[in-house]
Amino acid sequence: MFPTHDDIVKLQSALESDLLLFLPELSLCVGIVVLLVARLLPALDRVHLGGLAVIAVAVSLFAGGYQVYESAVGGSYFAGMLVSDSWGRFVRLIVLAAALVTALLTLATGIPDRDDSADFYVLLIGGTLGMSLMASAGHLLMVFIAVEMASLPGYALAGFLKGRRTGSEAALKYVVYGAAASGVMLYGLTLLAGVFGTGTLHDVAAGIAQRGPDLPVLAGLALVSVGLGFKLAAVPFQFWCPDVFEGAAAEVAGFLSVASKAAAIGLVGRVLLTLHAAQPDTAAVPAHLGAMVAVVAMLTATFGNLVAFGQTNLKRLLAYSTIAHAGYMLMALAVTSSAGAAAVLYYLCAYVAMNLGAFGVVALVRNATGSEDLSAYRGLVRRNPLLAIALAVFLASLLGLPPLAGFAGKFQVFAAVYAAADATHASGSPGLGTLFFVLLGVGAVNTALSAYYYLKVVRAMLLDDPEPGAAPVACPPGAALLLLALVAALIAAGVVWDPLTAETARAAAAFGVK
Repeated sequence: MFPTHDDIVKLQSALESDLLLFLPELSLCVGIVVLLVARLLPALDRVHLGGLAVIAVAVSLFAGGYQVYESAVGGSYFAGMLVSDSWGRFVRLIVLAAALVTALLTLATGIPDRDDSADFYVLLIGGTLGMSLMASAGHLLMVFIAVEMASLPGYALAGFLKGRRTGSEAALKYVVYGAAASGVMLYGLTLLAGVFGTGTLHDVAAGIAQRGPDLPVLAGLALVSVGLGFKLAAVPFQFWCPDVFEGAAAEVAGFLSVASKAAAIGLVGRVLLTLHAAQPDTAAVPAHLGAMVAVVAMLTATFGNLVAFGQTNLKRLLAYSTIAHAGYMLMALAVTSSAGAAAVLYYLCAYVAMNLGAFGVVALVRNATGSEDLSAYRGLVRRNPLLAIALAVFLASLLGLPPLAGFAGKFQVFAAVYAAADATHASGSPGLGTLFFVLLGVGAVNTALSAYYYLKVVRAMLLDDPEPGAAPVACPPGAALLLLALVAALIAAGVVWDPLTAETARAAAAFGVK
């Protein structure tokens, strides 16, 4: 159906307000254009353009933070393609914060160099733009466009380092798996749009509520979950993650592990909670989806933690840790409750700081030693106490030890799962309630299992003797300040929960679920 004259007039009249809601993404677009133009100017040929990238992301972060603070008016914009609500604004803020920390980290570690800085930061900001759109997608077409906009720059970033065979292999593997996942997801989106005659998420959810969980609906949702599972590196779509992280620069791997994860969780949460909010209390769709996500969460957390046991390369170890943490996040979303949604947002905030910090230390040790193997970290406390203590804090937070934000995040996730299991069991669904209790037990056991490989690294840094001839590890002042800021944020958020918890609860209320 073609738009009428009245439709066009309505779009034009709403353009100004739509652009205001789109301001954070618009700032990223301006940053990309400025970087591309600056790359062509002979006067800036010898200037590192990382500062421009930091300014562009910082302006976008300020605009997004202002919208969160002012609780900007919600609703759809750009003809329903995007949705402005507290959930999308908060997830977008997490993505932008991850991009800003990554840009600052690259300036401190020296990757990229001056000649490649414009290309690198255009890709970084372009990927951030796609991830931001993933958090706000309100239409099936925008879901696909946003996922592709987030993925394509990531393929190039994974193989950005020149002359490294592992980087080229990582990028190729990422492209092949990504293309397959995108094709399957596109088929699922097309199937859902064809069944219901619309692509708007709310309309699709309402159609599912009326039609019920028949074969075309379940097939469409299953195919869409392939693409989302790929972005999350959830089992069984996680095979690309370790090889890509090992081949890519540590700075790129850190960005992909946190920003891409946040965007994917934002999109998965929007789909699940929108479907749940549209269903009557007696509908089977929420139960089916919750059970499916719970099983995937258990498999993902268990696989990631078990395979991480034997890893000696720090980037591969952190890659499997990333897979395990995707499982913990899916545990919170499996219960499709407001408490679970708020818990996963808190978890994401902590995850950005602790995982980017860990990859930052890996990048600094790589610069000093040329190695990313565990042997390079032996006796690190004697060669650079700051890096050793900072990495120990980041790993302790990933493990979930108090009083760090990682503990607060896991506690809230497990509390939400327990509350949902108890409520579901008491409401006449003992099978689903039992599954959630099993989910809680699997999460607790996996947390204990992960202590082995996290503490293995801590022991090597603090207790083992350095390798013969190991030189001191330098840490630039800018990198030291950034790491200290991340450590302070983890401690502050782990000691004082209430301010951040209040914001995550307000963001999770966007869908009106209990």
